[in-house]
Amino acid sequence: MREDQLQYVEDFGLLFEQFGKPRMVGRVLGVLLVSGWEELSAEELADILRASRGSISSATRTLVQSGLVQRVSRPGERRDYFRVRPGAWNELMRERMVQVYALREMAERGLSVLDAVDPYEPEARRGLEEMRDFYAYWERELPAVLERWEQQNTIIEGQGT
Repeated sequence: MREDQLQYVEDFGLLFEQFGKPRMVGRVLGVLLVSGWEELSAEELADILRASRGSISSATRTLVQSGLVQRVSRPGERRDYFRVRPGAWNELMRERMVQVYALREMAERGLSVLDAVDPYEPEARRGLEEMRDFYAYWERELPAVLERWEQQNTIIEGQGT
């Protein structure tokens, strides 16, 4: 792997760490992204990243469970290979939509709790109302954004690019 690719992989790991994820998860995903659609084994990932098989195993398990990475096998081989799952980003955003819905519901629940205590206290309600309105907005908008993305992506795929 070239030096600029390795630097990208390290930066990807640092970015994931900033998101509260293990750095190795980001590093593995970074390698798979700059490897194109090439499938890499755990051994190859460990060699590229100079990491233990245990840390690679944990990272690939996390990535497979999140839906970003796909485990593939080859006929006659016992080892598994990994690649970025086609459509992974769209699926990841759909999962985020579930979180948006849950956060909006939690804000509404908080408002109900306040209503039971003191329904006329605007200062206590302000933060929860803002949270509810923010997530209600994204709950309405994200499906349309994803639909436009899927339509655009279908057009691009149909053009062979």
